[in-house]
Amino acid sequence: MAWVITRLCRDCVDQSCVDVCPVDCIYEHTGEASDAFPNQLYIDPEECINCGVCEPECPWEAIFEDEQVPDVFTDDTPLNANIVDAADDRQVPEHLEKSTPTPQQISDNKEKWGYTG
Repeated sequence: MAWVITRLCRDCVDQSCVDVCPVDCIYEHTGEASDAFPNQLYIDPEECINCGVCEPECPWEAIFEDEQVPDVFTDDTPLNANIVDAADDRQVPEHLEKSTPTPQQISDNKEKWGYTG
């Protein structure tokens, strides 16, 4: 079992999760921009030790256990798994301080992606 970063991270890319990951398994894709790897972070399921420390750190509430990923984000589990095959085009990002989103911004982002949970 691993954790999954869903599209709630897309274009938000807070990176708070990166700082707490004890095994550095959270990556950004550094290759050509494409639909295969949208602008978000990814958890390598082969490296994830299932500690769960990343989940409460995400201000966008974008991280779920793979077995708990909401149905609306079903496609995000294999999307995260694809980062395994992109070893030459990924890196653990340097954490850049970003403003914490407001509750309204979080709510609006969830609505944008059709998530009401």
